[in-house]
Amino acid sequence: MARFKRILLKLSGESLMGKQGYGIDANRLAEYAEQIKEVHEMGVQIGIVIGGGNIFRGLSGSQKGFDRVKGDQMGMCATVINSLALSSALGAIGVKSKVMTAIRMEPIGEFYNKWKAIEAMEAGYICIFSGGTGNPYFTTDTGSSLRGIEIEADVMLKGTRVDGIYTADPEKDSTAKKFTEITYDEIYNKGLKVMDLTATTMCKENHLPIYVFNMDVLGNLKKVIEGVEIGTLVHN
Repeated sequence: MARFKRILLKLSGESLMGKQGYGIDANRLAEYAEQIKEVHEMGVQIGIVIGGGNIFRGLSGSQKGFDRVKGDQMGMCATVINSLALSSALGAIGVKSKVMTAIRMEPIGEFYNKWKAIEAMEAGYICIFSGGTGNPYFTTDTGSSLRGIEIEADVMLKGTRVDGIYTADPEKDSTAKKFTEITYDEIYNKGLKVMDLTATTMCKENHLPIYVFNMDVLGNLKKVIEGVEIGTLVHN
């Protein structure tokens, strides 16, 4: 049985690099597509947002001399490239998907509309939301929060390289302890970095829970949907 009826899955652009230092690793992309297909076949309606950090990050670009607005627009285009790649990978294994863009890019993708997205998901399509919010100065985390709230998702599943939220960075601190669940207020008070502040506040104010887990382990997405406690739940 699926724990959730409709999800917003947030994927990291950096994770798409796999073992490469840049771009898209075909094996990692195929693994993601297979995991998504597993959950889709359980009857779960799926919306997806992918970051673009494997290609270009607007904020880091602005620190190197790029105009911030143009840098963020380049980052938006990077998310479109990743979304098209995932859509292609899903199509190769027989899963129908639609790429929807926050800025007009027909025929590359359909211009985002909440009602069309929900209609498509109810018809069995996976909707991949690209282009962030369509505005500079907002991250894809904020884009995920916005789309998750708009499509009335039951939860935002944040697929990362670690298996949840810790008291400190587990890759740097061996004594870091993992939370099985935590409230939004505790995240603020402890100064934990789950998503940027805007994204976290949007989820808190609109009662959208976040589940953080390791997407890079095959089968983990299905485990989350089945209710296996492998990550960290963030809630009010």
